[in-house]
Amino acid sequence: MPALTTTLLQGLLLLGSSFLQWGNAVPLRRADDCPGYKASHVVRSDNSITADLTLAGSACNLHSPDLTDLKFLAEWQTDSRLHVMIYDKDEQVYQIPDFVVPRPSGSLNSDASLLDVSVEEEPFSLTVTRKSNSEVLFSTKGSNLVFETQYLRLRTSLPNNPYLYGLGEHTDSLRLPTSNYVRTLWARDAGAVPLNTNLYGTHPVYFEHRADSGLSHGVLMLNSNGMDIKISNDNGQYLEYNMIGGVIDLYFMAGPLPFDVAREYSEITEKAAMMPYWGLGFHQCRFGYESIGEVAAVVANYSAAGIPLETMWTDIDYMDQYKVFTLGQNFPLVEVRDLVSDLHSKHQHYIVMVDPAVAAQGYPSYNRGLEADAFVKTSAGVPWKGEVWPGTTVFPDWFAPNTQSYWDSEFATFFDKDTGVDIDALWIDMNEPSSFCDFPCDQNKAASANIRSLQRRQNNGDKKGLPNRDLLFPSYEIQNAAGGLSNKTAQTDLIHSGGWTEYDTHNLYGTMMSEASRNSMLKRRPDKRPMVITRSTFVGAGSYVGHWLGDNVSAWDQYLTSIRHLLQFVAFFQVPMAGADVCGFLNDATEHLCARWTVLGAFYPFYRNHNVAGARSQEAYRWESVTAAAKKAIDLRYKLLDYIYTAMHKQTVDGTPMLAPLWMHYPKDGNTYAIETQFFYGPSLMVNPVTQESSSSVSFYVPNGVWYDLFTRKAVQGAGSTITYSNIPDTDIPVLVHGGSIVPMRLESANTTRALRDKPFELLIAPESDGTASGSLYLDDGESLEQSGTSEIKFTLSGSTLKAEGTFGFPTVLQIKSVTMMGSGDAQSYELNKGFDDGWTVNVGSLKKL
Repeated sequence: MPALTTTLLQGLLLLGSSFLQWGNAVPLRRADDCPGYKASHVVRSDNSITADLTLAGSACNLHSPDLTDLKFLAEWQTDSRLHVMIYDKDEQVYQIPDFVVPRPSGSLNSDASLLDVSVEEEPFSLTVTRKSNSEVLFSTKGSNLVFETQYLRLRTSLPNNPYLYGLGEHTDSLRLPTSNYVRTLWARDAGAVPLNTNLYGTHPVYFEHRADSGLSHGVLMLNSNGMDIKISNDNGQYLEYNMIGGVIDLYFMAGPLPFDVAREYSEITEKAAMMPYWGLGFHQCRFGYESIGEVAAVVANYSAAGIPLETMWTDIDYMDQYKVFTLGQNFPLVEVRDLVSDLHSKHQHYIVMVDPAVAAQGYPSYNRGLEADAFVKTSAGVPWKGEVWPGTTVFPDWFAPNTQSYWDSEFATFFDKDTGVDIDALWIDMNEPSSFCDFPCDQNKAASANIRSLQRRQNNGDKKGLPNRDLLFPSYEIQNAAGGLSNKTAQTDLIHSGGWTEYDTHNLYGTMMSEASRNSMLKRRPDKRPMVITRSTFVGAGSYVGHWLGDNVSAWDQYLTSIRHLLQFVAFFQVPMAGADVCGFLNDATEHLCARWTVLGAFYPFYRNHNVAGARSQEAYRWESVTAAAKKAIDLRYKLLDYIYTAMHKQTVDGTPMLAPLWMHYPKDGNTYAIETQFFYGPSLMVNPVTQESSSSVSFYVPNGVWYDLFTRKAVQGAGSTITYSNIPDTDIPVLVHGGSIVPMRLESANTTRALRDKPFELLIAPESDGTASGSLYLDDGESLEQSGTSEIKFTLSGSTLKAEGTFGFPTVLQIKSVTMMGSGDAQSYELNKGFDDGWTVNVGSLKKL
């Protein structure tokens, strides 16, 4: 048949089928038209509420079949935490496995709780209130619950113009927009960390602050499925979850103050991992160091420039054709070991990157993974293949029983202290997981039958997911910036060992790799704190790892964006070891930008210069002004290292964020609620960077109270208004000390953190207007997983009486040599010469002036 005739007939057939579909089409419906549920058998006990939920009308089937029968559970776990679940009667719908994200436990009589919850039976709704002032914190009244096999909708009303924070990972404003805003949560390889898109990690928790009461609370939706969280005011102010699977699993944190919410959230995430002291030093990396000789030259250049370099890193360049657990020809083992030994002899450190993807080539690490049955498989029983740096790759299945031992073995062999690359810490990347393929990946030729296999492998009550779902193309399409769910990542119809789907567990991959990698590092050095820096994170990741903020851009706007991006992780998500690539990763850095960023980066917990292959070199010694900025910034950072180490330790113990936005410190000052370019570094220092590229001045907000300039050590009176600092060179950054603080500092800096630990201390005292001040210092050996002795010292000033009290279990011959007292005039230093073996009390006025 002529091609033209064939084409015409095909066109007519398509047109006819289109009319047929149009004629039979179901009228468009909205979630608001769905019937919702009716509650029955509502039972309230001393510590819980249970109920049955039944579909209240004809099935809506908006995006997938409605579930007819649900269960409701509310349980008071602590005086400040309420747990609410809505789940399927048969408990077949996927729930996050406890071994991946451990759940907090606890039971409390509801009378002792700060929160209450009430249930309306028809139509079903739930309302959470704060007892002390009857504030409604969360209410689904006026919007019906939708609970389908592949779509859940839950909406809470909010006050007008609410103050919301969190819901990451994103680079949007710190205070979330309140109109027409969608925060999509689906882990993806998000180069350039663009605004208004889903990024590497998934943290479905928000903090809400109520301006009228000055009180805060938090809400976690513990669900790992893809979702769109919508915040808008088109039909009253609301926040709405739109999820493509899982159950409703909510944790409410009562606060009532912002730092209380953070501490309460840390009880859910588990406490953050404490990092080694040396990890707070200055780090250097680059994608594009082409030989071990070039890496060694960078180390030598830092030394020659007199810039302290704590740790040298190597990106995937060290590998043989980018295959993990290999060395390339330009990185011969003998020379790599020589460099590492030289670094170690000078009390410096070495770190390399490991990606999850293993090259599907006949080399030992791949072969051993096959033997261990450690890779994610297709339904045909063969490893699923994607494409990453080495080409065709396979991916570890962290659910498989042998994967941890496989990973341990690879680490033990390749990173062997005596025969391998003796790294001191680890960098893991590409673990969203990232694949360079658009769906369907060409490496997987056979059609997938995983959806059918899912039906065979799952049973009632296993919480592993309903059968017969469309795991590739759900009807509700989240706003994933990469396109379809399986684009640029692992195919979502893959079934992990044990029966869990990639569709449900995609967002867990990076954190599962993080835990496995931390375990493998512990196997190598069982007595040392592992430091692992990851890209992809989920709820609880901070209990295993730190996070660098991804592949940012050498641009002024991203210098500023890094602050709010950083504060999300440290203050909201309980991942304290975080920081952006200083000077930016992508594109060329300018000297001016790199100098400013090097100074700002000195106030990130994780402080690393890193850039991309092919871009202008940006090591700190490349420009005169950046060299000067690095020397001055590192000098200050190291003098303050014990102060911020103490703050990090506190976060790992009780969840108090080591960095925080101003509003958390000033919850009753509405001027602070949207500030995102100033922040607190530890409990006492307010950092106020220059914010305009072409300016040497900065105007910044100073809350009411007494403050002191960290550098001039002169008083600054805060009046709840903006002040301006002018003529700020590229080497400087305005930092104010909060009145009422005592800041322990090293008297001088050093070239390494090991040398720094031998330097004596001073106390910088910034009295409140009433003459009082306090501060703390934590001392340990800096690296042991289990400490044999620690000191936790509290310093207090009242009038002229200065006291040191606490525990003094860490043995040291160091002393606090001096005290510097700031006040209305010039600061005055005094000789102190007190040790750390016991408490003491002195009258500052009687001390010798210096």
